Amino acid sequence: MTQKVETFTPPNVMTPIGPYNHIAKAGKLISISATAGVDPVTGKLAGDDIESQTAQIIKSFSVMLESVNSDLDHVMHINVFLTDMANFQRMNAAYAAAMGDRRPARTAIGVAALPKPGALVTMNLTAVEQD
Repeated sequence: MTQKVETFTPPNVMTPIGPYNHIAKAGKLISISATAGVDPVTGKLAGDDIESQTAQIIKSFSVMLESVNSDLDHVMHINVFLTDMANFQRMNAAYAAAMGDRRPARTAIGVAALPKPGALVTMNLTAVEQD
């Protein structure tokens, strides 16, 4: 049996910068697209440092997950895309602070550039819906 895939972007998160939605959901499986640390109120990066951008990404993930009956406790995997691997340790500290005791599987990848000007990091994730 084929699952229907629903795609949408909830309110109170950054507007996608391309032709996509932030969330794709099929059954209990949730995928959230790469998200930059953009403050949804101002439409600008939450800051020019890796810490504020990382914290904003996790906040945005929380809002998006809540819109599909999930939360950070139900995240399976996160991909982290960094424009400078020298920021890895600082990103890790901000990530750990924002995620609390949660430690889903994770991959960190160095990239030459990101689509959002000024973004130092983006992340995407896979999660499941709460029971």
